Amino acid sequence: MRLVVLTGRTVAFLVAPEGAEQSELTASWQAVAEAGGTPRLVSTRPGRVQAFRYLDRADTFPVDDVVGVVRPSDYDALVLPGGVANPDLLRLHRAAVSFVHELSAAGRPVAVICHGAWTLIEADAVRGRTLTSWPSIRTDLVNAGAYWVDEPVHVCRDGPGVLVSARRPADLPVFTDTLVTEFAHAPPAGGPHPPWPVAHEAAPSRHAAPEEVSRGSGGPAPG
Repeated sequence: MRLVVLTGRTVAFLVAPEGAEQSELTASWQAVAEAGGTPRLVSTRPGRVQAFRYLDRADTFPVDDVVGVVRPSDYDALVLPGGVANPDLLRLHRAAVSFVHELSAAGRPVAVICHGAWTLIEADAVRGRTLTSWPSIRTDLVNAGAYWVDEPVHVCRDGPGVLVSARRPADLPVFTDTLVTEFAHAPPAGGPHPPWPVAHEAAPSRHAAPEEVSRGSGGPAPG
């Protein structure tokens, strides 16, 4: 069982109303919840978001917070799932781009996978950083001033905060383990973090994993 290392940490999962790759959202969400953190689904409007499995519609998930209403300083870390349409929609939304820019500039740890780096490019958060991604956006990252590597997961500490990146859904096991470790090392938004590691066995989480929510269901309920 995963160690509880994110107790007291609130992690924003930023996705557009449509297009997020479901496995990249749900696997990362589950990892944060199992580690004792509080995942929050953040989007550009209230209601539900429509996730996808590649190009097919999958499940919908309830939005917790809306950019432009919540404060970026309320979150200790940020996860950016991929999916082709998801980051393409986010980078056209001024409040979403500002949300990412503020968290990154403040040194909050960020984890991004697949096409999710498009949003980081728009937020001017990759210049001088090293990261990996889905191969098709390599040129976009390089043109934005990043250094691109072809690795299952890469951790970049050259910048205001740690940046964890991965290429594709097949890299999710190492991506989720790495983001939990790096998020635990980083100071939380509210002050000094506890000594590392916090070696307690994980208790059942109150935050249901998104994959437990089916189309049209009422959303995660406390356990």
